[in-house]
Amino acid sequence: MRRKAEIVLRHVWRNRTTWILLLPVLFVLIGYVLYPTWQTFVNSIRFNGHWGFELYRRFFTGDSLSNLEALWNSVYLSLLSVIFSALIGVPLALIFHRYDFPGRRLFQMAAVMPMVLPSLVGVMSFLFLYGESGLVTRTVQHLLGLSTPPFTLSGVPGILLVHTYTMYVYFYLTVSSALQGLNPSVEEAAVNLGAGPWTMFRKITLPLLTPSLIAASLLVFMTSMASFSAPFLLAGGYRVLSLQIYFSKLNGDMQMAAVQSVILSVVSISFLLFMRWHQGRRDYHISEKGVSGWRREVRNPYVKWMLVFLGILMVAVLLLPHFTLILLSFVPEGTWTYQTYPTEFSLENYILLMKDPSIWEPIRNSLWMAALATAGNLLFGVLTAYLLVKRKFRGKNLLDILVMLPWALPATVVAMNLIFAFNVPAFFGFGHVLVGTFWILPLAYFIRHIPLVVRPTSAAFAQLDDSLEEAARNLGAGWFTAFRRVILPLVLPGMMAGALLAFVTAVGEFVSSVLLYTIDNRPISIEIMNQLRMFNLGQASAYAVYQILLIALVMFVSNRFLGVKMQNTL
Repeated sequence: MRRKAEIVLRHVWRNRTTWILLLPVLFVLIGYVLYPTWQTFVNSIRFNGHWGFELYRRFFTGDSLSNLEALWNSVYLSLLSVIFSALIGVPLALIFHRYDFPGRRLFQMAAVMPMVLPSLVGVMSFLFLYGESGLVTRTVQHLLGLSTPPFTLSGVPGILLVHTYTMYVYFYLTVSSALQGLNPSVEEAAVNLGAGPWTMFRKITLPLLTPSLIAASLLVFMTSMASFSAPFLLAGGYRVLSLQIYFSKLNGDMQMAAVQSVILSVVSISFLLFMRWHQGRRDYHISEKGVSGWRREVRNPYVKWMLVFLGILMVAVLLLPHFTLILLSFVPEGTWTYQTYPTEFSLENYILLMKDPSIWEPIRNSLWMAALATAGNLLFGVLTAYLLVKRKFRGKNLLDILVMLPWALPATVVAMNLIFAFNVPAFFGFGHVLVGTFWILPLAYFIRHIPLVVRPTSAAFAQLDDSLEEAARNLGAGWFTAFRRVILPLVLPGMMAGALLAFVTAVGEFVSSVLLYTIDNRPISIEIMNQLRMFNLGQASAYAVYQILLIALVMFVSNRFLGVKMQNTL
């Protein structure tokens, strides 16, 4: 009886601890995810002091045809981005992980280089290369003796080019990860039964890759729907919904901005639910274990050296934006104007970054705000992941959906949600107006990057046996001691990988920054945009190089010392 009473008491205490741990998690999710989203919806159905859906009628009718056009353009661009990214990423993954040829490892490393370019920096590098005055454009014009530029980077082709370059990595990483887990005996059996290469790929390999292809399509579609930097710099007169929200805010039409934000959120979340439903319709898996990761050596010399040549060409194309930014970062202010190519180079831009406090201030702001947001992500992410994986309670599935909601919402929408929620004193703002203060940007970064820490940390918790915690408790350790001394060290690699990814993403964040920043807390991305507007390309490139180096360093540390690759955090 005594033993039974102890078990019941421990069960009651465990449930009580679970709900105590849930309180801060629910406070954050309700106060900074649900409440701002609700405030945006409330503002979208209030027009001239009356409640109703008049603004939605204006959105979908001829009274505001530009908004409907922007919605269709966003969906159209996103679908095209999925198609073009798949056409690049999937073949690369199949070639690099199925065939062995000289230089393959180098080409694999180069294939993920677009990941180190923040969104604004990536678009900027493409403008420097392929814009009307870009280096490649001027070179072609000079060689052909043309009086006008032969091409320019703008409109749908320009946006698609940037999207494909930056987003094919999602397909490459997810398909590569899936290929490493495939059992080669399945395909060998198909070959022994007389299946040709195309039949084997269509009936064996492709179905097994379906979950990865769907996951990559989801990532690319939602990233493209939320894309702001490429349309902002390249769209010209081409409307997309993320830009329409920004322009509505600039014009003071906050209620229409609310409607646009709600509709963009509905489209993004609907696509997420549709893809999950489609993925669950059929179950593709291998029922036995085997040796994976096999590669065939390319023996045909013509095919082998053609692959090497294409790999070298790919490396040159992928690294050209990085080298261009590095090169232009050495161009002093005012020395490259009418000339075809820059002619003067120096360390002036980097020296100014170190000496001039006003020039260094955006870097300091970004590092400080990213550190604050990441610290919050780390505490919240570890606690939430622990509850989702190791504790049982009602509403766990709902909590999991709420945690992933900031990932489904575009950054433009998250920023607008915060504006509607905290432009007046609110309970969750502790009685203060947060809009226009230093704290609004770290809060936006924190909300946006919650899933980046929760997902890898949850994966790390899932690999731990519950008996470890139970053994520590049986030896007399309290919950906090057991968590700190036993559990936390074991999940540290996954936890830190997510935190580092959240940190570098916050450092390069542009979309929410452009809607929420003030002159006192302007981050690096905003200062890059300001330097571009003043045609100070060298200083803008120097800021961009700092961002690239920081992201590359974090990727290296995450992979080398924590043993976690980027695809594990996607």
